Amino acid sequence: MSRDERAPLLGERYSEERDTSTLLRIEDYPGENPRSWQKRRKMANVGIIALMAIVSPLVSSMFTPGIDEIARDLNCSTTAVIGTTTGFVVMLGIGPLLLAPLSETFGRRVIYLTCFSIFTLLQIPAALAPNIAFLITVRSISGFFGSVGIANGGGTISDMFVPSERAGVFGWYLLGPLLGPTLGPLFGGIIVQRLGWRWVFWIMTIVCFVNTLAGYLFLRESYAPEILKRMKAKYEKEAEFSGGTKFTYEGEDSRPIRQRISQSLARPPKILAQPIVATMAVYQALIFGTTYSIYTNMQPIYSDIYGFETEKIGLLYLGPGLGFLFAVWFLVPRIDTIYKKLTAKNNEKAKPEYRLPLANFGAVLIPISLLWFAWAVEKHAHWSVGIAGTFFYGIGQVLILNCTQNYFIDSFEQYAASAIAAGAVFRSVVGGIIPLGAPALFEKLGYGWGISVFAFMGLLLAPAPMLFYIFGERIRERFTVNL
Repeated sequence: MSRDERAPLLGERYSEERDTSTLLRIEDYPGENPRSWQKRRKMANVGIIALMAIVSPLVSSMFTPGIDEIARDLNCSTTAVIGTTTGFVVMLGIGPLLLAPLSETFGRRVIYLTCFSIFTLLQIPAALAPNIAFLITVRSISGFFGSVGIANGGGTISDMFVPSERAGVFGWYLLGPLLGPTLGPLFGGIIVQRLGWRWVFWIMTIVCFVNTLAGYLFLRESYAPEILKRMKAKYEKEAEFSGGTKFTYEGEDSRPIRQRISQSLARPPKILAQPIVATMAVYQALIFGTTYSIYTNMQPIYSDIYGFETEKIGLLYLGPGLGFLFAVWFLVPRIDTIYKKLTAKNNEKAKPEYRLPLANFGAVLIPISLLWFAWAVEKHAHWSVGIAGTFFYGIGQVLILNCTQNYFIDSFEQYAASAIAAGAVFRSVVGGIIPLGAPALFEKLGYGWGISVFAFMGLLLAPAPMLFYIFGERIRERFTVNL
C-alpha cells in the first residue's frame, strides 16, 4: 500500500534533519527485507507466532470442563472459578496496549521471546494454586504476557507480506485466537476427567516450553526499522577504520528512548478513538463476549438438559471449530480476491474498505446462528441441531474478525500491531466481563431468550460493515489519526 493511500489515517511520523551521508532503505537489501524472504522462512515465523496465538487462548478456556471440580477442590463458587477466565481474558486484551507499541520500538523478536518465556513459567504456579485468589492472580498475570502472540501477530504478518497476499495468510494465523478457546474445552474435558484439573496446567507448561524453544531457535526479526538499526550499527562499526562514514535509516527516530516509548504507548488509544475502529471493536467485543458466555455454560447446558459427561461435552466444541476451518479454507482467501478485483476497478488504487464485503455475510450469520442455537436448546431439540447452529456461528466469527483485522492492518500498515491492539483491548475486556453475568441472565430468561439477547445485539450491529464500506473513506478523511 502506498503512502498516499494511508494518508487519510496516518499523520506524519516524527523526523528531524540529520547530517548523514548514506541512507539505508530496506528495499535496497532484498536479503534482509522480510517481504523478500523465501516462503519457508516467512512461514516459519508465521507458524511460531500462530502457535503462540493459539496457546494463550487455549489456556483461557481449557479448564472450563472442570469448573465444578475446581470449585470443590478450592472450596469456592463456580462464579469465582469463571472469574479466573475473566482475569485472563481481560489481561489478554490489556497486554497488547503495551506489548504492541513496544514491538514498534524495540522490534518484534525480543518482545515475543521475553513475554512467552514468562507466560510458560507462570503455568507452574497455576498448577500448584492453593486457593482461588492465587489462581485468579496468576492467571491474570499470565494472560498479560500470553497476549504477545495476539498483540504482534498482525504486525509481523504485515512486515512480511504485501497487502494483496496478506488476507489468506492472516486467516490461518487468526485461527489461533478463534480455535484456542474452542479446542481448549475439547482437550480440557479429556484431561480433567482422566487426570484432574491441575494437569491442564502441567501439560500446558510442556506445550508452552516447546513453543518458546522453537521461537529461540527459528523466529527471526521482521520489523524493518529494527533490522535497519542493526545494519546501521554494523556498517558504522566497519566504517570506523575508513573515515567514520555516517549512516541513517528509513524510519529512524533519534529522540530519547523515554520519549519514543511514551509516544508508542499513546498510539493504541488514539487509534481506538477513530469512529470506525471504535465501532468494529464493539462488534468484536460482542462476538467474544457471546462466545465465552456460551463456552462457559456448555457444561450446564449439555449435562443438565442432555445428560452428557464432561469428556463428551468437550467434543461439542468441534461445532464452531469446524466452522472456523471451513471459513478459513474456503472463504477467507476470497477476501484477497475481492480486494484485488475492487482495486482493479478503481484504477489500481487500493482502499482499506475493499476488505469489508465478506464481513456483511458474517454479519448476517451471527444473529441467525445464535437464534438457531438458542431455541434448539430451549426446546430440547436433538443435541446435533443446536451444534449445527454453532457451525455457522463459527463461520460468521471468522469473516467478521478477518475482514476487520485486515482493514485495521491496511489502514495503519506501519503501526499495524498498535491498530490491532486497539481493537483487541476492548474486545477482550468486554469479552472477559460479560460471561460473569451470563449464568444469571440464563437463569432469569432461560437459554432461549438469554442467548437471543446476544443475537439481537448482533442484529443491531450487523449494518456496520456495509455502512463503513460505503462511507468509510469519508469518515477516515474527517477523523484523521496523527501518530
